[in-house]
Amino acid sequence: MKFTVAVALSPLDQLGELASTAEECGYSAIALPDSLFFSAEVSAKYPYTPDGSRFWDADTPWVDPFVAAAWMGAVTRSIRFYTQVLKLNPRNPVLLARQIGSVAALTGNRFGLGIGLGWSPEESRWCGGQFDHRGARADEAVEVVRLILGGGMVEYHGTFYDFDKLQMSPAPTEPVPVYVGGHTEAALRRAARTGDGWTSAMITFADLRDVIDQLGKLRAEYDRTGPFEVQAVCVDRFGVEGYRQQADLGVTDAIVVPWVFYGVGLDGPLEAKKDGMKRFADEIMGKL
Repeated sequence: MKFTVAVALSPLDQLGELASTAEECGYSAIALPDSLFFSAEVSAKYPYTPDGSRFWDADTPWVDPFVAAAWMGAVTRSIRFYTQVLKLNPRNPVLLARQIGSVAALTGNRFGLGIGLGWSPEESRWCGGQFDHRGARADEAVEVVRLILGGGMVEYHGTFYDFDKLQMSPAPTEPVPVYVGGHTEAALRRAARTGDGWTSAMITFADLRDVIDQLGKLRAEYDRTGPFEVQAVCVDRFGVEGYRQQADLGVTDAIVVPWVFYGVGLDGPLEAKKDGMKRFADEIMGKL
């Protein structure tokens, strides 16, 4: 099992040292959050809290995940980065392909694209996108991104996106993996049908078991074989035994915030976070 460090809500001036420390300690990747802005009012509920409220506020620090990956990639050599998850619906996939290709080139193919549809109508509409038919739009967007990143002169003529021949250079020298987020049946079908993996929001072990079982059945239905990542943020299985149970279930990548296990908050001091990463690596990762 691999371990990924989630850096959501950390002060931005900590990101470089968090990445280099994670690399030194043997973590596999950094999970990068995505939030475009905080609107005073939202017309939809946030889907991953019991009451639908947002767990951050207008002053919570966010940074564009592509900028963050490039910044952290410059101070590391081997650790990977992936979005967890990038909101597809507000973004034009042609422009998105340019960003992904740039980060892949600058980091030496150390970037993966974790995607979601986006839950906020305001984020989509105020960025020039549409909120309707989000699933179908996402399917086309992934096709567009993969087509362009495959290199060469390409064109696309779909229902939502349409362009004549173009080429972006340099193309990544390795495929950029796509990890599909979401807990709904439609999201799991999308992950099984088109994804290189599935990535979770906060989830219980029991629900995680059900999801992994369903993903297996759906991948068989779509005749999908080969490697498939399961990235989990499991909220009720911890410690050496807990992560063993996750691995036995089929989790390939546990997404963790190591310092919180030692009483350090998300906005806690850098040195305490670095100490937490080292302790978690010694006490948990080193015994698996």
